[in-house]
Amino acid sequence: MSYLPRIDAAYSKSALSNDEIRRYGRHLIMPEVTMEGQKKLKAARVLTIGTGGLGSPLLAYLTAAGVGKIGLVDYDTVDYSNLHRQIIHKTSSVGKPKIVSAMETMKEINPYVEVQPYQVALRSDNALEIFKDYDIIVDGTDNFPTRYLVNDACVLLDKPNVYGSIFRFDGMTTVFWGSRGPCYRCLYPEPPPPGMVPSCAEGGVLGVLPGVIGVIQAIETVKLIIGKGDLLLGRLLMFDALKMKFKEVRLRKDPKCPICGPEATIKELIDYEQFCGMGHAPKPDAVPEVSAEELSDMINEKRDFDIVDVRERHEWDIAQIPGAKLIPLGELPQRIHELDSSREIVLVCKIGDRSAKAWKHLHNAGFRKIKNLAGGIAAWSEDVDPSVPLY
Repeated sequence: MSYLPRIDAAYSKSALSNDEIRRYGRHLIMPEVTMEGQKKLKAARVLTIGTGGLGSPLLAYLTAAGVGKIGLVDYDTVDYSNLHRQIIHKTSSVGKPKIVSAMETMKEINPYVEVQPYQVALRSDNALEIFKDYDIIVDGTDNFPTRYLVNDACVLLDKPNVYGSIFRFDGMTTVFWGSRGPCYRCLYPEPPPPGMVPSCAEGGVLGVLPGVIGVIQAIETVKLIIGKGDLLLGRLLMFDALKMKFKEVRLRKDPKCPICGPEATIKELIDYEQFCGMGHAPKPDAVPEVSAEELSDMINEKRDFDIVDVRERHEWDIAQIPGAKLIPLGELPQRIHELDSSREIVLVCKIGDRSAKAWKHLHNAGFRKIKNLAGGIAAWSEDVDPSVPLY
């Protein structure tokens, strides 16, 4: 029996052509799969959220495995910075919508798979409609609002959520399923404060790491479909690539969980940007900013001010703004005496997040003539000086 009743009811209507039997022959001779399991794969409908680092290996292997219908949700375009880890995209795809690039590769891998694109931002007003016809949802996203949105939609529709996340050398994966075990909110009842957890764009990620986690997500998805093996349900599998070690942590269902608990209070999808503290309304303590073009004008006008770069030394070695002084964010409290509070200061990092934290630290220390470079050195490279490399 499958873990998914709809597939059990539908697979007997699937037929494999001689070409498909040749293609999936190594599956068919496995006693855990056989012709029955392959037909279940063909009858299955899997929706993937994201076609990036985790989505790349996941989509490649689910396509190769013969999952009958695969939905793709993504609205981003392929960038050069994606290519070291998002292996479903090619150099020739830079600038294309990721969905278009992924579909081209998937069709080359297996023309028997139906691919359904959703080139939209996943939101509270479209998630349930997109999710409803799929058996399994696979979360390959990298931001908290979407993770909570995916979780809540899965719980409300009683769908398994095959979850994965990556950062630097670390990855983790599990299967959330609110009606049979814990959900994402059982593990993380509240999101971290905005900016507390750096993104991959700020902190980096080892290019091969999503291959490990994405493949495990693909394995769990196949197991769900064919109804074999022990799922990562209630088990969080953590991987440390530097130590080459896996660690398993048991997860328990939270009886007070607001969406999957017995006294659930969340009955519909909410505003997840607001829930995660990322609303668009201006805040009274908003960090004052200067654009890259304005900073360039200040330099050209020979204004008397300081540029302080709060990135790490290894990032400084990649790219710099002329005349900047390097004080990594972690060293700022000990080196604050090197700065003159009477002078105008522009703070710089990669994309503006860490320098905003530096602004708050300096402001609390009594500095008042400080501004943050909006978009960081990435904006400087794109808008002012293309010779400064993007990374």
